[in-house]
Amino acid sequence: MERFRTSDGISIAVHRWGAPTAGLPPVVLHHGFIVDALTNFQSPGVVAALVEAGREVIAPDARGHGASGKPHDTAAYGEEGMARDLSQLLDHLRVRELDLVGYSMGGVVAAIFAAHDRRVRRLVLSGVGAGVAELGGLDTRAMPPSEVAAVLLTESRTAVESSPAAGFRLLADAVGADRLALAAQVNAAHRTPIALHAIAAPTLVLVGADDPLAVRPQDLAAAIPGARWRVVSGDHLTALRSPEYVPALLDFLA
Repeated sequence: MERFRTSDGISIAVHRWGAPTAGLPPVVLHHGFIVDALTNFQSPGVVAALVEAGREVIAPDARGHGASGKPHDTAAYGEEGMARDLSQLLDHLRVRELDLVGYSMGGVVAAIFAAHDRRVRRLVLSGVGAGVAELGGLDTRAMPPSEVAAVLLTESRTAVESSPAAGFRLLADAVGADRLALAAQVNAAHRTPIALHAIAAPTLVLVGADDPLAVRPQDLAAAIPGARWRVVSGDHLTALRSPEYVPALLDFLA
């Protein structure tokens, strides 16, 4: 694991696998909310499959997550800031071209990044659907941010058990996440229009059939010039482990 410091002083953990391949850029993976690069992409076998296919893989832990710095100030968060972190990291690593894969929160980050940065050769948006096009971020209609922030901050076990957002708290506790940092990200989550029409890279929207946070992927694809969409089995937590996910990803990035 390497470390990189952002322009506002946040230490970002960076995981790297494989080696550069002539004619192919690195694949950059940006994970989702609560988890980190290892949990989101290494554990389900995505990293191993990419490396076996001859790809170099770079995956940062977003601020507030994993082994990266975890300020508790809401002003330090938001997917736009994470996209800026990604740009600065790629500048630091002297990456001139990349294939970018974002999952859930990382899908929002990837969309923001690709709308402004022409280094993206191919783009994969996973764990997100129409909400990115219609709301500018994760689909808050499926789960209100206030519920997620409340369940992350409460010390009442009864409140956790009765919350519709209990799954977020259980996952945060399971991975040992900093709940104050996560709540700050919830309160700063991106909610303004993303210039999806400006994305120039060939794009695949790749989602689980039973993912409530990635409904109507066809509507997200329709907002991005030339984008296509594909549905695999699984929900928000299991789509990455679907036997269809990695083959679809590799085929599109080939």
